[in-house]
Amino acid sequence: MKHFTIFASRNDIHDIENIISEVFGKGYEIKRDENDYALKSKTLFGKHKMTIRVASEDTNPDYFDQNIPGMMGFYERIPFEDEKLKALVMTQISVLNTMLAIEMEKDITDEQMPLFTALLSRIVGGIGFLPNGILLDQAGDVIVYPDGKSGSSDFRPLGCTRKILGPEITSKEGEQRKNKNIAYLNEMGIPFISWLPQLPPLEQCKFKAKEDIARRAVTVLIVIQFACDVAQGEDIQGSREFFTDMLQKFGVEEYLTENERKLLQDEEPVMDEAINISWQYEAYWTLIWALGLVETLDFPDQTCDCDYAIEVVSSCETFEQFLLKTAMRSKEEVLDEADKIYRLHWACVNNRINEGKEAPAGMDESIVIERRRGLFWMIGYRDEEWDHISMDT
Repeated sequence: MKHFTIFASRNDIHDIENIISEVFGKGYEIKRDENDYALKSKTLFGKHKMTIRVASEDTNPDYFDQNIPGMMGFYERIPFEDEKLKALVMTQISVLNTMLAIEMEKDITDEQMPLFTALLSRIVGGIGFLPNGILLDQAGDVIVYPDGKSGSSDFRPLGCTRKILGPEITSKEGEQRKNKNIAYLNEMGIPFISWLPQLPPLEQCKFKAKEDIARRAVTVLIVIQFACDVAQGEDIQGSREFFTDMLQKFGVEEYLTENERKLLQDEEPVMDEAINISWQYEAYWTLIWALGLVETLDFPDQTCDCDYAIEVVSSCETFEQFLLKTAMRSKEEVLDEADKIYRLHWACVNNRINEGKEAPAGMDESIVIERRRGLFWMIGYRDEEWDHISMDT
């Protein structure tokens, strides 16, 4: 194998030269010619030469216009054994806008491969592509083999804000919100980057109405109870009948999401899907916070009070009775929390991917992700549905 390609979704390529120097600087002489890097090993014997060609949609748009559709077609034809993984891979490919093509004079050696995976690990939003079609995640673990067999990677696509959102929308209000939350992170000793974009200003958000938030809260809480029964091996049929009756009692059955409806209707619910939905207690917690039923959103290092979370709905006989208990917080408060969790999520991802560490300050990334789901859904971020809130950082 003489080729190793890294594809990524990045806002820019300004830091790639430093990354290449960090990875290869000790063992190779590096000469740059625009966006090409010629590397020659410093050893007296067994000299190796390679070239790393860096391209982005800005520097070489034709390359991406010609090659990304082909890459999508290649993986579309692979018979993935896991269709959900296929969807994740296709999502990742659709937002790729950066390429580092490593070309060797000789086959890549076992000693060199760790250097390439080290480079891959430092390219945030990157995946590795081998000539035989094997796809690697940032840790160098296999995502999928050419025959469709899944690798060991727990893959989750990453998309840069520029690729997904286009040019950043800025406002004085957004800058003030961003700076306030950066000051909070700085005080907590949590890493941050100043160029993580602002969220849209209030006037450009499509906030959910109080009644819609209340319906989502009741609906997801009921489904969570069923998911917990599935995860704990309870009587599935009896649980399904009970919680379906609860949905009808509160008049929210029509507000089930696609994933929730599938879990309830599957004869044998998938355990992983049940566990994922059971974690949505934390997303639900943001909803009842916004509805004035939780005093504060505490730091995301402890799970929410599940008994209280259930009680705020179970103490009511009808949806209307539940709605009367609520008092909607201001849009400013909700957007402030959405911006804060966005920046906390970046810190979690940065520690996990770039540092190989747990989330900073004792945060639980799963809690952060679910809080982001609830908050971003409420502010109407990009009109994304509950099941498909993107988690790009």
